[in-house]
Amino acid sequence: MQIQETITTLIKQALIAVGAAAVDTEITLDHPSDLKFGDISTNVALMLAKKRGDNPQVLAKKIAEAIVAELERSPNAYLEKVSVAGVGFINFSLSEKFFHESLAEILKKGADFGKNAQLFKEKIIVEYTDPNAFKPLHIGHLMSNAIGESLSRLTQFEGAEVRRATYGSDVGLNVAMAVWGMQKLAAEKFSGAPTAQILAELHKLPLSEKIAFVGAAYVHGAQTYEQDESAKKEITELNHKIYTHADPVANEFYVFGKRASVDHFNEMFALLGSKFDHQIWESDIAAFGEEIVALGLERGIFERSDGAVIYPGEKKPDAKARGLHNRVFITSHNIPTYEAKELGLTKKKFELHDFDTSVVITANEQNDYFKVVLAALAEIYPEIARRTRHLGHGMMRFAEGKMSSRTGNIVTGESLLAELAARALEKMEAKDEKIANLIAVAALKYAVLKQSIGRDVVFDKEQSISFEGDSGPYLQYTFVRTQALLAKAEEQGIEPVLGELPQNASTLTHLLYRFPEMVERAAADYAPQYVATFLTTIAGEFNSWYAAEKIIDPSNKSASQAKLALAAAVGQVLRNGLWLLGISAPERM
Repeated sequence: MQIQETITTLIKQALIAVGAAAVDTEITLDHPSDLKFGDISTNVALMLAKKRGDNPQVLAKKIAEAIVAELERSPNAYLEKVSVAGVGFINFSLSEKFFHESLAEILKKGADFGKNAQLFKEKIIVEYTDPNAFKPLHIGHLMSNAIGESLSRLTQFEGAEVRRATYGSDVGLNVAMAVWGMQKLAAEKFSGAPTAQILAELHKLPLSEKIAFVGAAYVHGAQTYEQDESAKKEITELNHKIYTHADPVANEFYVFGKRASVDHFNEMFALLGSKFDHQIWESDIAAFGEEIVALGLERGIFERSDGAVIYPGEKKPDAKARGLHNRVFITSHNIPTYEAKELGLTKKKFELHDFDTSVVITANEQNDYFKVVLAALAEIYPEIARRTRHLGHGMMRFAEGKMSSRTGNIVTGESLLAELAARALEKMEAKDEKIANLIAVAALKYAVLKQSIGRDVVFDKEQSISFEGDSGPYLQYTFVRTQALLAKAEEQGIEPVLGELPQNASTLTHLLYRFPEMVERAAADYAPQYVATFLTTIAGEFNSWYAAEKIIDPSNKSASQAKLALAAAVGQVLRNGLWLLGISAPERM
């Protein structure tokens, strides 16, 4: 039922009838904040009145009267009332027939309810999470993952062909710190043992112990680098050797550490519900980036400065307005920087597939970095730059402030999820660790996705895990409640069947049909928060109705069936919406 299209057509016909069709005004539809004003509203009269110098209320009444006259000539069973409110808003109230059929559509389409083909044939690649080998996933990685996974699912729901990519750092000074630290700690742990034996023993360790060893090695290497000049020199030299594969022993430790990191990342990705089509590493595209910079240097896009190759952003037109500044792409030691590798990565992604759009999600700390990188890319490969979009997300804040992995004082993504899962277990009647993990992921993802992407998140652990109110577990709990109702009814031989709509659940019925347009808006605006807010509203309305209503009443089977049909529709919308947020919908909690 494309009721919005029907209403738009009626408005256009009415504008012709009142002699206002010639004025160029876009017709927009919205929903009144209070349902007493109707279900759909337009401000077209206000916009026209402003351009024509008319009284908006008078013009709104003329347009509404023309619409009513048209409906009298050609009745529409889905429209019940047309009215004017406020300073000139035209409101439309939908009929019970419309809401009855919208519930039937939800139940019929099931998992497909909310899908459309707005992005049909569009090919999109979304890059997110971007872990650093030899280091644990931190909170920023989990934020990127929550946003990237949700945007991937939203665009997929809109009909796009979506590929997921993650770009990991596996070379550089941080890696050299970890490899240096591993060699030092291994020498202490296996005193006097040959390297081959040490590595053999390390490979035998369980993954959790491997990760703990690599993490401790990184912290040891990073701290020593800052405190000991001789160690700093060793690590700097080791960085070059790792990059050129010049040290066989260091290479062995490097391979061990990277393999452990990859295994751990894949374990975490599975927990978070992400499966990547492409896992690209910095070392894979470094040379590719160098070639692109060399091409840009030939074209005069880059220039040499003190032995390095830079992008002279400060010399570019409107540099200040565009946020451009000078950045090094090749160091004076002829080593490509992150910027050069970013060029290689971007080009590589479009060689994997001819994507219409590439979306890159990172912390907003990298916003200025991407302004320069994309500006350079636009001069070398303008079409690729045009199709590339960077989204910077905010930071997650705790009472301790922003933490650093270099000092070892960090809340890792794994440790935070483990703590949330432990708290969830305390609340659960049935102590199921698997479901507790799903609740933990829901708590974190919802906290990230309930507000716009660029804003910082103040994370309240207790609130995030609450089964009541504004939280992911609350949405899961409400879904479980709908399924428990259906299961209980099935035991009593009562199945959901649409009938007369429950009068005290009118707010629910007037909201559920909006889910597809909410999904479309969230995908178009890169705004998962629209879905999160919508689901929370639905859950609140359902729980209020649930508390006030006896839904299963064997003495009134037909009424019970109609109420159960509504509960089933709520459950389906919650299930579909949770999937879009990357949150599991468990059958019990």
